[in-house]
Amino acid sequence: MRVGLGYDVHRLAKGEDLVLGGVRIEHSVGLVGHSDADVLLHAIKDALLGAIGAGDIGSHFPDDDPQYRGISSLVLLEQVMNSVLEAGYEVNNLDTIIIAQQPKLAPYISQMQNKIAQSIQVEVGQVNLKATTTEKLGFIGQGEGIAAQAIVSIKER
Repeated sequence: MRVGLGYDVHRLAKGEDLVLGGVRIEHSVGLVGHSDADVLLHAIKDALLGAIGAGDIGSHFPDDDPQYRGISSLVLLEQVMNSVLEAGYEVNNLDTIIIAQQPKLAPYISQMQNKIAQSIQVEVGQVNLKATTTEKLGFIGQGEGIAAQAIVSIKER
């Protein structure tokens, strides 16, 4: 068994889409990034790559490469999962947390879990997703950004 840890953060701005866990969420601001800026999927990809000792998403999908401009993080997550499978592993368990003051994410959790489970080829029960606020502290609490953390355990196939 191996484990990997992932973290990502992006700033919020008007005129951007808010995509978390592959789900588009209606909100007055969205995340800024080279791809779709999905902080949750970015953290998951980093956790998976870390678990197989394959670096981070920046080394696989550089933010100055035009082919990744605006790309769905679900597409990239499937590519990372293919690397996990090719390395001889499968996901045992994934635990994640989104840190955001707004919007309330509870209505979207189930949909996110389903998309993530499908992309990493596991049952929904193997994907745990939580959301929390920072009680209005710091840049996240002031509505300037959203962060996510993920930890994954993988096992040999």
